[in-house]
Amino acid sequence: MNIVMALFGAVSQGLSWAILALGVYLTFRILNFADMSCEGSFALGGSISAVLIVKLGLNPFLTVILATLAGMMAGLITGLLHTKLKIPAILSGILTMIGLYSINLRIMGQANTPIIGQSTMISLVKGLFPEAKALGMKDSTLQTWITMGIGLVLTVVVIALLYWYFGTEIGCCIRATGNNEVMVRAQGVNTDSMKTLGLVISNGLIALSGAIVTQSQGYADVKMGVGAIVIGLASIVIGEVIFLRPKSFASRLFSIMIGSIIYRMIIAVVLQLGLNTDDLKLFTAIVVAIALSIPNLKKNRVTAHRRVN
Repeated sequence: MNIVMALFGAVSQGLSWAILALGVYLTFRILNFADMSCEGSFALGGSISAVLIVKLGLNPFLTVILATLAGMMAGLITGLLHTKLKIPAILSGILTMIGLYSINLRIMGQANTPIIGQSTMISLVKGLFPEAKALGMKDSTLQTWITMGIGLVLTVVVIALLYWYFGTEIGCCIRATGNNEVMVRAQGVNTDSMKTLGLVISNGLIALSGAIVTQSQGYADVKMGVGAIVIGLASIVIGEVIFLRPKSFASRLFSIMIGSIIYRMIIAVVLQLGLNTDDLKLFTAIVVAIALSIPNLKKNRVTAHRRVN
């Protein structure tokens, strides 16, 4: 029963983190850009949402929108560092990530900001179901269901918007820039603008995920983005391995959502089996390494089999 409840909670967490994985996918897979600023953007979204709720008492849904806009600004800075100042991609992301650490501390005024007892998206939606307690449903179970519902709705909306936008002319230019930058530039497209726009969208989604996770877990922490990029990559590669590298763009986006859920379920199971929480980062690294190596191992096996025959 403990494992079943852990898996139930893992699904809700996976949906909350799925938008982060979608943001990472845009830079690493579509733009072919190693953007390290996502770890700072994730914490930025969480810190802004928490501070606006605690200190200003703003509507939690509004804080999510403002957090997304702040993440887009962070992506813009990374894009300008890379395209205008000609700083290498990975270094421009690292510079933004380091700068955001201090900015997040300035925003919160401390290392973490609890929002327990404050109005959140989850508490507002929970207030719409007063009959749930009358039916004997536990508060924690109801909260998990609501978190799952909010995560599912927001993730599906994000996937729908991404599918629509990257089917437009500008979206196709962004995808083509990551695929063949020289060819796109030869067609008269400003590839620097396409890279910057892709980073803006990506970091906006990552900050959105940070705000959602903050409201679901009840606090924002300046270090909550540490390892976020690995978690995003784990969701991507797990989804790709399970769906055998989906071909269509829509199926790829949905595979990332499923991969995020499965990753969280794996973590929940190993924790129930007694894994030390201090070893989670190591375990995640091993999962990513295995998931990345499976396609190559299969390819080598098929090649060796053909040579034998």
